[in-house]
Amino acid sequence: MNSPTLLRRDGVALVLAAAEAGLPPVLHWGRDLGPLDAAGIAALEAATARQTRPGTLDAAWRVPLVPQDSDGWAGRPALLATRDGRPLFPRWDATVERTGDAAVAITATDAEAGLTLRTRLEIGAGGLVLLDHELTNDGGDRVEVAWLEAVLPVAKSADHLTAFSGRWAREKAPLTAPMPRGATVRESRRGRGGHDAPWVTFASAGLPRNRTGEVWAVHLGWSADVRHRTDRLTEHGTALGAGELVRPGEIRLAAGESYRTPTAYFSYADNGLDGVADRFHTWMRSRPQHPKTARPLVLNTWEAVYFDHDQARLERLARRAAEVGVERFVLDDGWFHLRRNDKAGLGDWVVDPAVWPEGLEPLAELVRSLGMQFGLWFEPEMVNLDSDVARAHPDWVLANPASVPSPEGLSFRTQYVLDLANPDAFEHLRSQMSTLVERLGIAFIKWDHNRDLVEAVHDGAPGTHAQTLAAYRLIDRLKADHPGLEIESCSSGGARTDLGVLQRTDRVWASDSNDPVERQDIQRWTELVLPPEMIGAHVGPSPAHSSGRATPLPYRIATSLQGSAGFEWDLLSCNEEETAQITEFASLYKELRGLLHTGSVVHPDTIDPALRVRGVVAADRSEAVFTVATVASLEEALPERLLLDGLDPARHYKVNVRSEIGEARWGWTTPPWLAGEPLTVPGAVLTGIGLQLPGLWPVQAVLIHLTAV
Repeated sequence: MNSPTLLRRDGVALVLAAAEAGLPPVLHWGRDLGPLDAAGIAALEAATARQTRPGTLDAAWRVPLVPQDSDGWAGRPALLATRDGRPLFPRWDATVERTGDAAVAITATDAEAGLTLRTRLEIGAGGLVLLDHELTNDGGDRVEVAWLEAVLPVAKSADHLTAFSGRWAREKAPLTAPMPRGATVRESRRGRGGHDAPWVTFASAGLPRNRTGEVWAVHLGWSADVRHRTDRLTEHGTALGAGELVRPGEIRLAAGESYRTPTAYFSYADNGLDGVADRFHTWMRSRPQHPKTARPLVLNTWEAVYFDHDQARLERLARRAAEVGVERFVLDDGWFHLRRNDKAGLGDWVVDPAVWPEGLEPLAELVRSLGMQFGLWFEPEMVNLDSDVARAHPDWVLANPASVPSPEGLSFRTQYVLDLANPDAFEHLRSQMSTLVERLGIAFIKWDHNRDLVEAVHDGAPGTHAQTLAAYRLIDRLKADHPGLEIESCSSGGARTDLGVLQRTDRVWASDSNDPVERQDIQRWTELVLPPEMIGAHVGPSPAHSSGRATPLPYRIATSLQGSAGFEWDLLSCNEEETAQITEFASLYKELRGLLHTGSVVHPDTIDPALRVRGVVAADRSEAVFTVATVASLEEALPERLLLDGLDPARHYKVNVRSEIGEARWGWTTPPWLAGEPLTVPGAVLTGIGLQLPGLWPVQAVLIHLTAV
């Protein structure tokens, strides 16, 4: 029998009960309970024991680490597997071994079933819980795994559930509803996350709020098909979890083979959604591969030139970019063989001599001579049938042969998927990309992925799992071969922003929408998991190409400052006033990014649905920047006061409205803190009483910079 185990770190505790047989159940996951000894854990178990009710099973009323039928679990089993078509119901013999102050490795075997299950459970930096499993076939006949999922319990007081959906240019749209009864599943079946991906599922005690209340959240670090699950059952503890969605026949284990699940990340907080985000951000920033250098101001050329590549024009654009303060110049789609539109060329990663007769070397050299990094766009996992590689190797297309070409229109932008699990296709792609990175001195790759995987067949079996792992290997190989190379994950915008791909890449393109009104919410919910330095947020032209909405430049600038900033704009088209304003913006970004990309992100709770308020507070609370923006007209003539959460009530702060984003325009009178010289205000007033907001117009933003005095 294993002893009970207590894991504690950064305000979070997880307690595993002793188990005479089977996997240990989880007694508690949530608020830190202090340094409990064996007697304290025994008291916890006794204090939380259930009363057995008539008509209920005696087993598994707590949530085991892998709840299943053989535990008497009435919800969705966390493991479903068969051997030679026969169901497996493991009776585990488990050992728990500490592997760190807040980590354990659990090894469970069932000799009769011929299975070994290895579980890693860790509380990482910031209190983020990491959980994954590995299942090994120790028997003779093949084992087919239908699913293997990560599950943790949440309190019965978690009576609301929030899930995410969305669409292109409107990613990460949350929907909150009462916690559903029974076992429920939310799936994504696009072969990538998708714009409507579950992203995060969180349970809350009452309606979720930004700064208060208990929240339990799960995110799966996997860049393809996923399932998020909840189980609220009458005789069991409530469970929250996630796992990879695999197709029938996709995971088949011969003797000695193993299947390792993607890591599930669980975040608990008793101070609302900002507490959940802070755990993710702290853990992300603690990783050795997390970007350590200042995030450069970027110009990406897509909305500047689209497919209309002209060397002289792009050189002029590079010079203008350097003049206003850009630090990274990225050449987007259109530079390679046959690529005059989106119907040809994918898969042939060679420079088109018809457009670039001297190659890309002159542009790359100019960019570097101007003090900027040179970046290049690729869509490595895709292929057009009108390409040399597809003509030479039609068997490298990852698809049902009956759908290539597809009379039903199942291609997207006339592109298909290149089978990276095919070693020859993998090496072809790696070699072409690596050659260009080396020859051109590429510092940054914008890595795009513009379509779903449909009927993804590899060697006669479902191939999404193998394709995803191959894409990971390719990214890993390129970064190993070219130290310092940075990669952005773009997938028609924000359709692949999970922590699986972010373990390898350096930022994401949050959305193809540069409409700053839409971006207010897209970026807010992206940073529920990702720290702002990893979220690409660019100033685009007005009107926005994705919505047709016209917005003032100050508003676009304020929205861009909430992430890793840049431009998606033909700066040559800017007039003198706009050029002066974006030059000031570049200087402001460089001044503030040390704070914006290291501080704690806060979202003060507001009443007016038109308000979007976001702040970043330094770790020592000596400085903060808050953005106040509107997405519509305010409901009341006298707006609410703005509570500046996160500041030190014992200090005084100088309140300064930064005019670099553009001149303010007020609907009525101007509050004193917005007029004249910066105002010094006690922190207790700012956090307890707040600043009276002005009568902001629709689609208006104010940038407030606070410094302790």
